[in-house]
Amino acid sequence: MKIRFCKNCLYSTLHPLGITIFENGLCSGCVIHQEKNKLNWKSRWEQLEKIITKYYKSSNEYDCIVPVTGAQDSFFIVYNVVKKLGLKPLLVNHNKYFNTEIGIHNLANLRIKFNCDILYQNINPETVRKLTKNSLIKMGSMYWPVIAGNTSFPVNIAKKYKIPLIIWGAHQGLEQVGMFSHLHNIEMTKRYRKDHDLMGFDESNLISNFNNLNEKDLYNFKYPSLESIYRNKIIGIYLGNYIRWDPKVQHEKMINKFDYKTDYQNRTFEKYENTDCYNYMNIHDLLKLYKHGYSKVTDHVCREIRFKRISRDYGIKLIKKYERKKIKYLDLFCEWLGIDNKSLEFSINQHRNPIFWRKIDNRFQFKGLSTLLKDSGKITSKDSKFENSYVLNPFKTTIKKYVTFGKGV
Repeated sequence: MKIRFCKNCLYSTLHPLGITIFENGLCSGCVIHQEKNKLNWKSRWEQLEKIITKYYKSSNEYDCIVPVTGAQDSFFIVYNVVKKLGLKPLLVNHNKYFNTEIGIHNLANLRIKFNCDILYQNINPETVRKLTKNSLIKMGSMYWPVIAGNTSFPVNIAKKYKIPLIIWGAHQGLEQVGMFSHLHNIEMTKRYRKDHDLMGFDESNLISNFNNLNEKDLYNFKYPSLESIYRNKIIGIYLGNYIRWDPKVQHEKMINKFDYKTDYQNRTFEKYENTDCYNYMNIHDLLKLYKHGYSKVTDHVCREIRFKRISRDYGIKLIKKYERKKIKYLDLFCEWLGIDNKSLEFSINQHRNPIFWRKIDNRFQFKGLSTLLKDSGKITSKDSKFENSYVLNPFKTTIKKYVTFGKGV
């Protein structure tokens, strides 16, 4: 199989979202990224203001729904919704149960700083454990229940409370692989959720004769029907279509203005995203490496190459530095899930992609995408300062265990 790499960033033709590499050697993600420097963002913002005009409520009702977590881009999204657009949002949060103290602190601080109401979804943790075990076995994902809840809960609340406007941050498919142009004004869809967010498995695909799941287990993860979405005129727009989206710059603004907390992450140089979860940059990231031959640090590197903050050669060095780092908190996950380490190891090993892993004398040899990349050995002065440019704004943690609330006892 011939694998091609973009001549600018480090994505390959094996990207799971699908990517095109053109005759000039650039990938579709890099081509769409160039729009960030070409579009009239003032005009794009004015277009957003026109779109939301009809959603303002004259009474003290909620104008929109904003899904939030204790990390990612939640502060920046809410900042724009409240401070710049003047909307009154209902914040919604699906409890993942793998919360860090930093994540819980950031979530509370978000609500307080922007004076917003927040609605939490706390699903019975025994149900979440069942789903996690089954999705781990079936599709090699311990994060399926989190993503399913994150993407269904806001839409169900929009339907229940008749708040038709949902405001999300950036569209992953657009940002990573250039699946759409910013000018397409892409909105959330049920199909994208199933095909990409949920890896081709929505809640209707999980029940079988070979597991212990039933309809009640999946009730809170179900996405509304297309008929009910159209009937209630629910739309989900992405701020990334109307703002020149730059996560590093945005997070640093939120650190300065609202004391957003950050932390070191074991398997990447990034200190801002996913600090709210013990597992995202650990076992979840390891499974990504097993299945797709690359890990989250590659996503971070490609983004920073496109913004011209690092060179391609230095990006290769960063990937090789971080992607094989030993994961943390595995005992914590096994204890929560109710299995031993050997059982977990056996389960996740079933999902090692033979394209990237060769078994020799009962040991796995890594043949991932980074093994095909070579750097020149050159490091620019900009490269040498890059990792230290991330702002560490720590929150003093006192425990190393999942911080749960509501039903998460």
